[in-house]
Amino acid sequence: MSKVSILHEKCDRDLAGDKSLPYTAYLVEYVVDGVTQYDITTAPKQVDIFDHYWDLHHDQFKNMTQTEGRIDPRLYGSRNKKKK
Repeated sequence: MSKVSILHEKCDRDLAGDKSLPYTAYLVEYVVDGVTQYDITTAPKQVDIFDHYWDLHHDQFKNMTQTEGRIDPRLYGSRNKKKK
C-alpha cells in the first residue's frame, strides 16, 4: 500500500502556487522520454514521496519542492456541511 497520494498528475508547474493545497504537498519534477513532467503529491513524510518517485523514475528524477499550500492536510478535501 502506497503512502503517496498524487493530487495532480502530469500537470502545469504553476499549480504549485495554489494556496488551497495542503501544506504537505510537493511539486515533483521528472523526465519521461525527454519531456519534463510535474506531479503535485502528498504523503505523511517527505522521504515517502522521494522514495516513491526514485523507485519509479530513478535516473529521471530531477527535483522536489514544497508547494505554496496553506491548508491543514486533515482538512484538505473536506466540504463544509450546512446545518438547516
